[in-house]
Amino acid sequence: MHVVLTEKDYQRPVMLASLLVALVMLVGKLTAWSITGSAAIFSDALESVIHLFATGFAGYSLWLSQQPADAGHPYGHGKVAYFSSGFEGALIAIAAISILYTAIVDLITGPELQRLGVGLWITGGLAAVNLVLGGVLVRTGRKHRSVVLEANGHHVLTDVWTSVGVLIGLGLVMLTGWLWLDPVVAILVALNILWTALSLVRRSVHGLMEAADPEETERIRTLLDRAVEKEVVEGYHQLRHRRINHEVWIEYHLLFESGMSVMDAHDRSHRVEDALHKLFPGDSVVITAHLEPSAHDEAHQDRRPEPVDVLGPQDDGQ
Repeated sequence: MHVVLTEKDYQRPVMLASLLVALVMLVGKLTAWSITGSAAIFSDALESVIHLFATGFAGYSLWLSQQPADAGHPYGHGKVAYFSSGFEGALIAIAAISILYTAIVDLITGPELQRLGVGLWITGGLAAVNLVLGGVLVRTGRKHRSVVLEANGHHVLTDVWTSVGVLIGLGLVMLTGWLWLDPVVAILVALNILWTALSLVRRSVHGLMEAADPEETERIRTLLDRAVEKEVVEGYHQLRHRRINHEVWIEYHLLFESGMSVMDAHDRSHRVEDALHKLFPGDSVVITAHLEPSAHDEAHQDRRPEPVDVLGPQDDGQ
């Protein structure tokens, strides 16, 4: 018997693994902080606290985004993924600000450190586990066009770089005896976390506002222009499109000769639709085509402006 694995079959185990690892990270880093009293390790642990809550919300968002369309949500629930990404970014920003406050206080009052070697070993081991998990999350998210998984993966990788910064900083403290390096490293880590948070929030806004991808716009226009050149259609206008995770929604008006039969125009329209589906392999493509005669007054007028990417290039959080 041949079993076909669905998108949910791939994503749910990865999300569950992320949640379990987040819990392990939290316990491990809090233990390392209690042993050493290091502000840098505390910053790493606090980021893991936020990550645990964010991962739980991301798991719920992933489940909700995969629910089928219903009477109240005829276009599905996919946009919750962008809300989840923004929520995770906001939580990361809160963690960064908290770390900055703690580190500045330690820098002023002077840190008290102990048993740094044990803390370094714990932090290094946890960072290695997170590195593997983060890579899996990002790859799976990109493969299945899951904003939730990819955002969570970037959050995990941010945790890795945080831990690496802590390891380097505490290693220098042990070598030089300069205790002030500990809060300085925490401050640098917090700034890096804040940058990732802003990137995730920006990407969330990008998706919620349905900003058109200029590259996808060009691909669609090129195909429609080719249909005009080959005289499949007389022309087209009112092109609009948007993406929600792995779903691509495309709308346009196709123009045909006034004397053409409805059956012929319908067949030609389907040829265009089939070609558009091939432009996005692996995606769910939903097309709404309006057929109209090329002779009517508004046939060659676009009532909507060209897509403008007001947010600039999309940032993947790296």
